[in-house]
Amino acid sequence: MATVNLGSIKFKWKGTYSGATAYTVDDVVEYNGSSYICILASTGNLPTNATYFEQMSQKGADGTNGTNGTDLTTTLTTQGDLVYRDGSGLQRLGAGTAGQVLQTGGAGANPSWGTVSSDFVKLASSTNVNASSVDFNGYFSSTYKNYKIILNDVEFANNNADRPCIKFATTGSYTVSSANYSSATLMAYTDFNNSLGSGNNAGVIGAYNSDGIRLGRTTSGSDNTDMHSQYEITLFNPLGDGYKTVFCNFFAYEGDAYRQYMPGFTGGHWQNTSQVTGIRFLAENGNNLIASNIILYGIK
Repeated sequence: MATVNLGSIKFKWKGTYSGATAYTVDDVVEYNGSSYICILASTGNLPTNATYFEQMSQKGADGTNGTNGTDLTTTLTTQGDLVYRDGSGLQRLGAGTAGQVLQTGGAGANPSWGTVSSDFVKLASSTNVNASSVDFNGYFSSTYKNYKIILNDVEFANNNADRPCIKFATTGSYTVSSANYSSATLMAYTDFNNSLGSGNNAGVIGAYNSDGIRLGRTTSGSDNTDMHSQYEITLFNPLGDGYKTVFCNFFAYEGDAYRQYMPGFTGGHWQNTSQVTGIRFLAENGNNLIASNIILYGIK
C-alpha cells in the first residue's frame, strides 16, 4: 500500500523568528510585527523571502493619525504622562507642576494643566485654643488685599466675663501694645425674660484709645459656660500706609443673672502707618482665651 505524506494538519506557532531555527512547512512565525507561514523547509532564510515564507498578516503602520493609530509605548515617555485626542489623533500631555489640576478647554480644544483659583484661601488656623494669647505671624503679604478671621465657640477661663481683643505686629518687631487702637460696638440684647436692652446696652459702647481693638461685649459669664460666642472679623488692607481697619460681626452670650443674648458688630481701627506682619488674639481682662478654632483666610 502506498504511503502518502499529509504534512502538518494544522499551523504550528513558533513565536518570534530566529535564524538558528530549522522551520518546516506550516510553521508560523512573528517577524517585525507581522506573521508568516513557512512554505518550504529551510534554516536562516528571513520570513520576507517569498521562496520560503508567505505573509499571513501585516503590522499596521505606526503614526500619529486616527487611521494608523499611535504607538503609546513611544508616545508616553515619562511617568505622569497622559494621552488625549486632538483634531487628528492621540497626543501626549506631559505631567504638570505640583499642585496643578487638569482643565478642559471645552469642545474643540485640548486639555491642559492649570492652577486652581486662590481668591479665598485658608492661611492659618489654631484649634482647641486655651491660652493667654494666640499669634498668627508672617501671613500678611501683597498676595491678598483683605483678610477674614473666624473665631468659633469663644469663652474664657475661670468662667469670668470678658471679651476678645486683637492687637497687631509691625514690620521688624512684634510690639503689639499701642495707645492708638480705637473701636466702637453697636448691639442689641434680649434675656431669658424677653426683655429688650435699653440705654448703653442697646446702643453704642465705645472703647477708644485702648490697648487693643475690643470685639463685641463681655461674654460667657459665670452662670453658664455652655453658651459660646461666635465672631467673624474682616481686616482691610493691613499692608496699607493708613489706618488698619477692622469690622466684626458677632453673636455673644453674657451669662450674668439675666442671661443676655447679644447680636451686634464692632468697627475699629489702628492708627499706625506701619505695615502689619502679624495679629494676636487675647482676652481683654487677662483670662485665657478659649475657642474650638481660630481660622485666618486671605482674600484677593
